[in-house]
Amino acid sequence: MQLTNRVALVTGSARIGARVAVALAKRGADVALVFRRSSAEAQETADEIRGLGRRAFLFSADLAQPAECERVVTAASAEAGRLDVLVNMASVYRPVHFEELTFADWNAALAVDLDATFACARAAAPLMRQSGGGRIINFTDWVAASRRPRYNGYLAYYVAKAGVIALTEALALELAADGILVNAVAPGPILAPIGTTAEESAAVERATPLGRWGGSEEIAKTVLFLVETDFVTGETLRVDGGRHLK
Repeated sequence: MQLTNRVALVTGSARIGARVAVALAKRGADVALVFRRSSAEAQETADEIRGLGRRAFLFSADLAQPAECERVVTAASAEAGRLDVLVNMASVYRPVHFEELTFADWNAALAVDLDATFACARAAAPLMRQSGGGRIINFTDWVAASRRPRYNGYLAYYVAKAGVIALTEALALELAADGILVNAVAPGPILAPIGTTAEESAAVERATPLGRWGGSEEIAKTVLFLVETDFVTGETLRVDGGRHLK
């Protein structure tokens, strides 16, 4: 798929999501950004996209609510005139030890990481059919892609992200006849979380065969590949500098 004059919707448009959105705009797409709290960063990203000569649309939503997922997807398509690409990046990532894990914690993780991915894809698919096809790119995690948990305290997150891989594969089969390709990205050490110490950052670098953090542009390049390919679907691509090998 060529991106010129296409429309992409990116959920979770802060930090890495912002770079993905700008990369899509540089390829010629108009971009709708969905945010919940990071309104200032979303506005900055929208300004950057407009500076590239492309249209940008901003939508605030709580994607833990399925109705909100349908609302923003429908509104983005209506305002932009079409929908060709959906990038599901919204995520909840916080540790909760098993002994303290409540059903509220469990549901909160699955609602955003898994349920919203399904809900947005469900709303987007009919709109993509109208345009003759499309691309859905989901976000999982390198740990889930390794098929085994590695860190305590992330039970709900791990299950949700493992579910995203299964959802990606099933959606790819369901939507193939419509020309809608569905793939997933599994990031590893891309950006150090806010609050990471120098010692913690160095430990991650030592554990990564390529010896460094990847940076947002590596994710943006992967998303562009999955948008522009016409013959890859149902795949999960790890972008982790070989971290899964150790």
